[in-house]
Amino acid sequence: MSSSRAILLIIFVISMTWLWYPYLTQETPKTSKQSDIIAKPDYIATELQQTSYNEAGVRTYTVTAVKMELYQELGFSHFTAPVFNLYNGSQSWLISSQEATLYENNTLMLEGNVEAQNLTTGAMISLIKADNIRVEINERLMQSERPVEITGPSLKITGKGLYADLNTDIIELINHTRTIYYDQ
Repeated sequence: MSSSRAILLIIFVISMTWLWYPYLTQETPKTSKQSDIIAKPDYIATELQQTSYNEAGVRTYTVTAVKMELYQELGFSHFTAPVFNLYNGSQSWLISSQEATLYENNTLMLEGNVEAQNLTTGAMISLIKADNIRVEINERLMQSERPVEITGPSLKITGKGLYADLNTDIIELINHTRTIYYDQ
């Protein structure tokens, strides 16, 4: 190798080192251990107790929850360990779950050990259990596509899928599995 090529090679290596030095010595950004948060709640309430009324001033439901997070821009509220009491004249249902999401159109999605207790005395159905239930609060409808267990004073019904009209007390199982009647 000639001396001019050696000098040219040394100048090339020095200039490349000088140009790449800032990139080679730059620290890699630390990754956050927390998962990326899509949205932050606008409001957080703990030990929530709330009553909702319709346009006519009639109480439609009350809710208590360990925690409630309001996401106003996204149009929903998320509840932890909620208990909803739905009112419909003389009929009333107490619905609890591990968590729930209430959307602006008054659609309530309850998830995790959902229990809907009929508070009307003498009703044929006293308790509905499911993994998740969707409640249309204004229309007083309950729906589920998951396994459901319905109990009453003298019966136990299991099935998959539920459609319940709380206005007329008509409850339908989409796929009926089993019914057990008890002697009183």
